[in-house]
Amino acid sequence: MRVQSSRFRTRTLAPALLGVLLGVSQPACRTPQKPETKSEAAQAAQPGLFTLTADQLSHLKTAVVGKTTWAVAVHTTGTVDWDANHTTPAITQVNGPITRILVDTGAAVKQGEPLLYVSSPDISAAVSVYRKARNREALNKRIVDRTKELLDKGAVALKDYESSQADFNDASTDVQNSLQALRIFGITPQEIAQAEQQGTAIATELAVRSPISGVIVQKLVSTGQVIQAGQTACFMVSDISTVWVQGHIFDSDLPTVRIGDAVQETNPSLGRAFQGTVAYIGSFVDPTTRTTPVRIVTHNPGGILKKDMFVDAVIHTGSQGNTVVVPVSAVLRDDKNEPIVFVEMEPGKFAQRQVAIAGQQNGLIAITSGLRGGETVVTSGGLFLQFAGSIQ
Repeated sequence: MRVQSSRFRTRTLAPALLGVLLGVSQPACRTPQKPETKSEAAQAAQPGLFTLTADQLSHLKTAVVGKTTWAVAVHTTGTVDWDANHTTPAITQVNGPITRILVDTGAAVKQGEPLLYVSSPDISAAVSVYRKARNREALNKRIVDRTKELLDKGAVALKDYESSQADFNDASTDVQNSLQALRIFGITPQEIAQAEQQGTAIATELAVRSPISGVIVQKLVSTGQVIQAGQTACFMVSDISTVWVQGHIFDSDLPTVRIGDAVQETNPSLGRAFQGTVAYIGSFVDPTTRTTPVRIVTHNPGGILKKDMFVDAVIHTGSQGNTVVVPVSAVLRDDKNEPIVFVEMEPGKFAQRQVAIAGQQNGLIAITSGLRGGETVVTSGGLFLQFAGSIQ
């Protein structure tokens, strides 16, 4: 778009300044009145070198290339996404139909809070195994105690006592195994204590609890739906106090951006700024946009930033140094959309030169290659030279 704009301006102004433009190109082909030396003639014929008269020079403005120390700011846009490091599905560990759903999308939940209940024979079977194991453990404990008393009185052999002790150890192992199964199902200590009460009815409902504190961002099931253990995601829970902003940067900005750089993000509709940090820089280039993805972890007070919202981001790279800079107006674009400048090689003689640019601020643009400090560039009138070069 920048190239098209420049050409449009040139075509609009060309009729009024045709004499000036023709004058720019004529010195290269007019036979001079004064004889030239061989070196001067060769230099005048050098491609891309424009020799201007004093009258033509009056239409140009130049500036000396300087160096300055600054922090480069990279501008980009991004899309808000949930923080994947603090977003997780709520999944049940048993099979069965959903009997009750306690929360809905947008609800704030705490870690361990029940989200829904599933009726499953798996949980009743697990509780039954645990009760039987506890019964055997208690029985074997009484046998060990009685055998120890008889051993002390010489009424039984030592091997009988050792056998009873082994049976007790096996029973204790079964208790621990069955207890671990209940913990995997997510049964709380209070529910385990209730399950230990012999003679009471075994509850068949199991609560699916929130794995983290956050907000229900997706509800994926309905009442009566039969879910599969370890497979069916019931809810998506996210801690929205932080979000990810998925941005992208161009090749020219890659050398300056680092992980840990501070980022300021804005959205015109929100009227406030958000602070983030670059957490990831991609190792590939998107073939469609020709940019490299970056991930910005952003603080989201009040959950104002929503998924898929667009934001403008300014990455404060912290890259400081003795940077070569020129006024923004000195940088033009060629027919390949590559940045160029016109450099004064000798008094009144100018050449087009391709440069590599980085960020810009305060009316200046950083040049990473193609120019040296102390050289003189055209800051106003470069379009005339560019037009003259295209018709020469």
